[in-house]
Amino acid sequence: MVPSEVHQYTGIIQLLRHFGWTWIGILAIADDSGDYFLEALEPLLSQNGICSTFTTRFPKQARYPSFDQWSDIASNIYHSFIDRKARAIIIYGESMTLMWMSIAVAIADLEYRGNISVGKVWITTAQIDFSVTGLITRRNFQIFQGAISFAIHANKHLGFQAYLQNIKPSWTQEDGFLQGFWEQAFSCTFPNPGVSMEVDRTCIGDESLESLPGPVFEMDMTGHSYSVYNAVYAVAHALHAMVSSTLKHKILGRKRLTFQVLQSWQLHPFLQGISFNNSAGETVTFNNEWELLAGFDITNLIIFPNTSFLRVKVGQLDPNAIEGKEFIINEDIIVWSRHFNQVVPVSVCSDSCLPGYQKKKKEGEKFCCYDCAHCAEGKISYHKDMDDCFRCKEDEYPSKDQDRCLPKSISFLSYEESLGVSLVLVAAFLSVIAALVLGIFIKFKDTPIVKANNRDITYTLLASLLLCFLSSLLFLGRPNHLTCFFRQSAFGIIFSVAISCILGKTITVVVAFMATKPRSRMTKWVGRTLSNSIVLSCSLIQFGICAVWLATSPPFPDFDMASMSKEIVAKCSEGSVIMFYLVLGYMGLLAFISFSVAFLGRKLPDTFNEAKFITFSMLMFCSVWLSFVPTYLSTKGKYMVAVEIFSILASSAGLLGCIFFPKCYIIVLRPDLNSREQLIKRKK
Repeated sequence: MVPSEVHQYTGIIQLLRHFGWTWIGILAIADDSGDYFLEALEPLLSQNGICSTFTTRFPKQARYPSFDQWSDIASNIYHSFIDRKARAIIIYGESMTLMWMSIAVAIADLEYRGNISVGKVWITTAQIDFSVTGLITRRNFQIFQGAISFAIHANKHLGFQAYLQNIKPSWTQEDGFLQGFWEQAFSCTFPNPGVSMEVDRTCIGDESLESLPGPVFEMDMTGHSYSVYNAVYAVAHALHAMVSSTLKHKILGRKRLTFQVLQSWQLHPFLQGISFNNSAGETVTFNNEWELLAGFDITNLIIFPNTSFLRVKVGQLDPNAIEGKEFIINEDIIVWSRHFNQVVPVSVCSDSCLPGYQKKKKEGEKFCCYDCAHCAEGKISYHKDMDDCFRCKEDEYPSKDQDRCLPKSISFLSYEESLGVSLVLVAAFLSVIAALVLGIFIKFKDTPIVKANNRDITYTLLASLLLCFLSSLLFLGRPNHLTCFFRQSAFGIIFSVAISCILGKTITVVVAFMATKPRSRMTKWVGRTLSNSIVLSCSLIQFGICAVWLATSPPFPDFDMASMSKEIVAKCSEGSVIMFYLVLGYMGLLAFISFSVAFLGRKLPDTFNEAKFITFSMLMFCSVWLSFVPTYLSTKGKYMVAVEIFSILASSAGLLGCIFFPKCYIIVLRPDLNSREQLIKRKK
């Protein structure tokens, strides 16, 4: 007729977790029930991150102990309570256990000169009842102020109080229990005609139970009384069901109705199937294991200066309630011990590790005792007392305090930011310069200096340099499928055309000089055919490489989650990395050949010496791209794109300046040098 004790263990765990009490003590009676209690509770404590600093077994006392026994108990109490961090203590035993323990605490406090801490939160099980005659008169009963108790669920019954008010015992009636209780509760004696004795006070039978203090007699139905009340009705319903079943069979079988003596075991099948509503308005039913489907009340003990006390219901444990409502407690109405100044007590071995920290186990101690270590860089913890820190998702980054994850912003080199605007202005300015130079060469196309340097290759080179400046704009803005598809291949093809033109011009200068020597075989190679063939063939090779690249594994827009801690970098993935480096490698090969040929022809006579300017231009070109590689690899995010744009603009500007500015100077500012006579001069 009482709820399963397993539910009480679960309730204790939920109570400890609710208040965050992870460092507790246990006092259990030294008998079989105490053994079972510890065997059932200790695994639950470990599973829920709760440690017991001590487990003290309290001897079961059938009689008043001797002084030596009290001294031993007091010693155990002292050594158990010396850990002041363990504020919460679970007590499992009998009602008399509290009386023995309160006396032991008083003796321990006396023997150890007040060094024992009594500022504890006592958690008692339903087996313990504070209403024990004589216990409330003890001065040291105040140590149980604020105790939290699990009690068998009880509900108010209006007729119960009316029944108690009408109880009037009489000395003429033989009711030993009622007379004994009455004499003890009201400190009086019923007159006995057969015995002549003087009494201090005579019981008249009209005393009112309502006048008794609550600790002596409670007018409300207690949990134990409520269980007895339900048991009586359960047996009555079972008897009714059994008799009804018997009568039904006899009537159907036309048998004679006779009185039958019933055995208790015959009620078992009917008790198991019983379900009824009692007069208190609650449903009483049993599960398949013949256990009452009920929970526990959670009460708070309030002790007054005159040693009277009041039990206030502060919560309930109902395993049959809907999910999330099985355990309910109202901590605002709990009255704690005076040692805590109405602040929720703390019962932990170590202070909680705040978010941003993780627990670090102390060697040789239980897992509830730990230090707090700051989370490693890049990791967070967002709850208290987390065992490990963890990394945020790829699209998030840790906050400054490493206690939460923040969403990363998407980063790319935009036209709107200052760096992007600067690069656009530089690219536009250089494009205008390249267009002006091309316009100058077209306007003065019939002058000797323009004719002498293969006008077609010159126009092609200037046009490719103009496109190089404009191609850098493909790298700005948020990458999309179109820009990613074209920008690297366009950059590779245009630069290859420009370098091929330079290579063609260089070889043309060298061949032209060698053809001037007597009986030279190079005369047949002089002309536009050689240079045009070089430009066309070298450009087609790069075009073929890019075509294969775009056809097999083209670049595509992607996101780089890892390189930047607080940003997601929108970038173009190269698709095939091998093809990407093949394009760059081929450009580097053309640049190296052009530089080598120009370097070998740098000492040719001034009139034909375009190779000297090409040497300087290729030296600058190679320097820019050789410094580009380590700079690009050491840069992250959108600045990698800025480095590539800068390299494109700088190398293209170097080619434009070193090759064409000297010629523009002669064409525009020194037209006197732009004559046939100057071109046929030889350097002596």
